[in-house]
Amino acid sequence: MSSYTANTKDMQFVLHEVLKISEAGVPGYEELDRDFTEAVLDAAGKVSSEVLAPLNEVGDKEGCVLENGVVRTPKGFDAAFEAMKEGGWTALDCDPDYGGQGMPYLLNCAVGEMFVSSNMAFNMYQGLTHGAYSAIHAHGTDEQKATYLPKMVTCDWTGTMNLTEPHCGTDLGMMRTKAEPQDDGSYLITGTKIFISAGDHDLSENVIHLVLAKAPGGGEGTKGISLFIVPKFLVNEDGSLGERNGVSVGKLEEKMGIHGNATCVMNYDGAKGWLLGDLHKGMRAMFTMMNEARLGVGLQGYAVAEAAYQEAVAYAKDRIQGRDVTGAKAPEKAADPIIVHPDVRRMLMDQKSFVEGARAFTFWGAHLIDRAHKLDDKEADGLISLMTPVIKGFLTDKGFETAVSAQQVFGGHGYTEDWPMSQHVRDARIAMIYEGANGIQALDLVGRKLAQDGGKHVMAFFEMVKAECKAHDDDERMKPFTDALKNASKQLQAAGMFFMQNGMKNPNAALSGSYDFMHLMGHVCLGLMWTRMAKAAFTALDNGASDKDFYEGKIATGRYYMARQLPACAMHLARIETGADPVMALADDQF
Repeated sequence: MSSYTANTKDMQFVLHEVLKISEAGVPGYEELDRDFTEAVLDAAGKVSSEVLAPLNEVGDKEGCVLENGVVRTPKGFDAAFEAMKEGGWTALDCDPDYGGQGMPYLLNCAVGEMFVSSNMAFNMYQGLTHGAYSAIHAHGTDEQKATYLPKMVTCDWTGTMNLTEPHCGTDLGMMRTKAEPQDDGSYLITGTKIFISAGDHDLSENVIHLVLAKAPGGGEGTKGISLFIVPKFLVNEDGSLGERNGVSVGKLEEKMGIHGNATCVMNYDGAKGWLLGDLHKGMRAMFTMMNEARLGVGLQGYAVAEAAYQEAVAYAKDRIQGRDVTGAKAPEKAADPIIVHPDVRRMLMDQKSFVEGARAFTFWGAHLIDRAHKLDDKEADGLISLMTPVIKGFLTDKGFETAVSAQQVFGGHGYTEDWPMSQHVRDARIAMIYEGANGIQALDLVGRKLAQDGGKHVMAFFEMVKAECKAHDDDERMKPFTDALKNASKQLQAAGMFFMQNGMKNPNAALSGSYDFMHLMGHVCLGLMWTRMAKAAFTALDNGASDKDFYEGKIATGRYYMARQLPACAMHLARIETGADPVMALADDQF
């Protein structure tokens, strides 16, 4: 059975000593003092370890079942969902006008990490609802908001996003789902959508689907796509539920992981829907949901890795095998615990340094979202737009790699279903695929985000890194961090320069290196986070912090990342500078 303990101490460190949220000047942050965030995080951690984690294996083993058109979730999910609702966890950062608690998105992000670590499949039901809520909140009419949002805030009604069709995923311009306008202002939606997470289930009274479809007059490609609200049950004028809409589940997907979440084929047979946002501007409205979802999936990448790491550390301290080459560490036992062996230490340090760096990176991204929304900060909005494909792509790639590394610590036991490691690996794998496969994230980063607003945001990022390094010129202790970060940043800039010099005349030269660029930038971002965390740790020690072990461990872990992980930047740059020729050399029939 999975066991999980929320790392609230590290979360508090990032919130208050790295991001210094009480001094950030963001509306709502003034309430987030240490005592308040500690109370919230401790309460969420208790729910995670006592309510959600015990159901993780249950969800994996039982999965969801489609019976006579009704989807049944695994045993215990319904009671846990009610506990989440009653605790107000579904409403944490939602608008108070619709029953939400109005907390910053950053706090919701921290709480969300715990829920994902303890039970990723379960958390998707409320996570997708939050995304649908955000899209309606941003683009809906006053009537639509009043009709749907109060029930979605409480998760009495849940939400979905419907993009993919059997013949088209990323290329949404090929979409066939149609929307026929009616005299009463509604539309009849007809088509099939696949891979719809939480598409139907028995946890809520109603499911509010957000469906992309083509209405007449929109033209070809994505410019002709509109977004529609299509409820499972129609809603009467008084807010009560009416008749069943023309939407049904065709089948449940048999998946590698996240078995506890119902991934559905959804059939729309003249289902009644209402336009959300402007006609033929559906992609704009949907991206409100997708951008939030992509940061959430990046969070999934490192949150599952955190759970796997915790299991690996516990196992490494308990499992005895062989002796320390420098002398027995447990002479009273038949062998030493495997944590004494350098290669096991290497794997655990890879895991720890990634998870803690990724947490800081994601929390910083959530902070940028708060700045953009609450202060109308255009620079923050541009920076998080640049970072979103990196958060989603890099953190999920590395999150899966970390889960596999944690599984490796278990040896043969990690490959059996008697331990939770197989599930962590299988669950982590989907995060690299959905909400835009990671190759698409890399193309988005290189093809769109680097040049956005004339390259203003990536240049601002380079200046941010430069300023961070310069700020520590007088602190000799920081040299292992600043020297490594400067070098990695120069390699990232060199990669960008290669794209500028070669991309226009040969676009494949840039696109062939896009995946490496995403990883190169991800390492630089985590290097920046580790530099900031190291400075915060040194400051705490200088001020006489009582928990020396925590801060000294933080510094040592950061040094490991800078020494053992940032050198990957040179490899990624070398690959990028080979251009398109090695990638494009074969003719199609030579594969």
